[in-house]
Amino acid sequence: MTRKDIMNFAYTIAGSEAAGVAGLQVDLKTFHELGVYGLGTLTCIVTMHPDDDWSHSFTPIAPGLISDQFDAATAAFDLDTVKIGMLGTVPTIETVAEKLRSRPWKNIVVDPVLICKGQEPGQAFDTDAALRREVLSQATVTTPNHFEALTLSGMESFTTVDDLIEAGQRIAEHGPKAVVVKGGIDFPGDDAVDVLWDGHEATVYRAPKVGDHRVNGAGCTLAAAITAELAKGTDLKEAVQIAKDVVTAGIEHRISGHAPFDTVWQGAYQH
Repeated sequence: MTRKDIMNFAYTIAGSEAAGVAGLQVDLKTFHELGVYGLGTLTCIVTMHPDDDWSHSFTPIAPGLISDQFDAATAAFDLDTVKIGMLGTVPTIETVAEKLRSRPWKNIVVDPVLICKGQEPGQAFDTDAALRREVLSQATVTTPNHFEALTLSGMESFTTVDDLIEAGQRIAEHGPKAVVVKGGIDFPGDDAVDVLWDGHEATVYRAPKVGDHRVNGAGCTLAAAITAELAKGTDLKEAVQIAKDVVTAGIEHRISGHAPFDTVWQGAYQH
């Protein structure tokens, strides 16, 4: 029996961030830590500028090149599980959506990046609308953060667990079969609370908050961990629990450097 016969594969379509604190780099690290073979298609490059207060610039990859990357990845291995991260432009979204429709998928995990750092506001608005229409509608699971869940649900605030559940139900109306709403640091109380709405019932996940500041890479890591576990055949409820454990451990053992933010350490999770 060869390694290919026993290996599980997880595919990511996402942007690049050179410091390794977000995007495709985080996805591949998370896949590796959870024992799946990761491969990816690059959609854009987000560049941070340390000489300009760590501001961001955004450079999209040409749609034709995105298409070529997709064709190479899907030809190389039998893929049935994919995570969608930052797409960034309407042409990119339309290209990825068309490619997703070109083949069957068991799992499409969408981390709905509604704000792309470095974009103009008008462009971001068009991108958000296209993302909902073209990609979110295809998701088997989507993992909006606090801001994204407010935006997608049309709600003004989350103050209770019931609010998070309602948000999941509303977001499911866009087409996703399941929604993981992340309360995050902004949710009231001492616990980091996430809710899974699977189309039939809600499951609530809690863990004590670690610190009172955001840590880069938490959202990417959660979605990537769910993707990796689903690729291995893990039940969705258990996959979300494992993903939350991965993120909690990664925040507890966060990495600090010269940038004005810390980042999740995916290697902190113990199986």
